Amino acid sequence: MFGKVKKVFFTGVFGVLYVSFIAQLVYVLGWTSDTKETLIGLAALSVEWLVLIAARYLSKRSSNSAQHNGFRRR
Repeated sequence: MFGKVKKVFFTGVFGVLYVSFIAQLVYVLGWTSDTKETLIGLAALSVEWLVLIAARYLSKRSSNSAQHNGFRRR
């Protein structure tokens, strides 16, 4: 049961983070007037995107290792 709650929780959190990323991207591209501000905003978003992808990867990896931790082949 805890596994299902954990899966729903992390899926929801990552969904919120993706929506937040899209909103920030729209803001940077639509409402910043200066080119320098736009480039700084896009650089910050690219770093945020890399962190988001790494967190998603580590979350899936830890989930898979937790599933197969008790299974041993002989």
